[in-house]
Amino acid sequence: MATAVLIGGSAPFTKLLLDGTGPLALAALVSLGSGSGALLFSLAGTAAGNKRSHMEAPPGRSDIPWLIGVTLFGGLLAPVTLVYSLPGTPAATAALLLNFEAVATTVIAAAVFGEWVSRRAWVALGCITASCLLLTGHPAAGLGLSLPALGILLTCLFWAVDNNLGQRLSAKDPLLVISIKGIGAGTVTLLAALAAGEGLPGPATAVAAMVVGFLCYGGLTSILFLLALRGIGAARAGSLLAISPFFGVLFSLLLFAELPAGAFYVALPVMALGAWLMVSEEHSHPHRHPATIHEHRHRHDDQHHDHDHEAGDPPLSAAGEHSHVHAHAELAHEHPHQPDIHHRHLHRR
Repeated sequence: MATAVLIGGSAPFTKLLLDGTGPLALAALVSLGSGSGALLFSLAGTAAGNKRSHMEAPPGRSDIPWLIGVTLFGGLLAPVTLVYSLPGTPAATAALLLNFEAVATTVIAAAVFGEWVSRRAWVALGCITASCLLLTGHPAAGLGLSLPALGILLTCLFWAVDNNLGQRLSAKDPLLVISIKGIGAGTVTLLAALAAGEGLPGPATAVAAMVVGFLCYGGLTSILFLLALRGIGAARAGSLLAISPFFGVLFSLLLFAELPAGAFYVALPVMALGAWLMVSEEHSHPHRHPATIHEHRHRHDDQHHDHDHEAGDPPLSAAGEHSHVHAHAELAHEHPHQPDIHHRHLHRR
């Protein structure tokens, strides 16, 4: 839920900062704010005596392709596409259009990675897609479609790829993943901005952009989202993000005097129906866990982590969590679940 509120602020606050700031420079600053904020957060924890190696599994060599993917799609392509699309779209309309991320995330999770999506969820995705089509229409434009609105839908597609690639990193240290992603993408975008002749904004605007980046784009938002991916899977996490645009609409109406076009008021209840169908879904059936060995942050009050500990395993934190290599025996049971790192099993259609 916290992720949804923060992401809801991304479009209106970015549109506000575009006044007097070059688009590439702004995209660079929000990415750098995301990555550097996560890095500072991690360093502050280390200085306070928190050993992250005891709490989180670091990315390994096999994770490098996933790191490159999330940096490219989530840190570079999505923010750049968004900042070029926002000036031509009312903030409230842009906020609603960003809900297409939930559709694209779920479709990719199902089609490419085999995550289960129920009939109810498909109906919800249909409602959200219909709402986005209403918002994209522009009779006076070529082909009757708004190019800036299509740009926002493309942004959603890039973030959807990022979300699904990010699930492959969800068992790894989220602060380290976000630091690499944000600083890497921000540096490349900043070099592109300077090469294009864009100057950097004043210190106050630059700091504001980096704070927005940390709160709404990556940093804190991505940390919370990666933790959600770890716990509930990309499809379910994407469905929970379906409520974020409504917070974005609220922020937009408070920050801007502009009112959206008439189609917005038709699209809003259709999208609200789709969002409700997605977030209210539950999933339970008998399922089997194969025996496996892996490493990730975990606790021992769930139904999956009853293993013994060796002398060298790290101690539990105050929250009852730690990270180490551990084994799971084969297990069959039934309980409500989502496609998290322990529930990526196949379903009968």
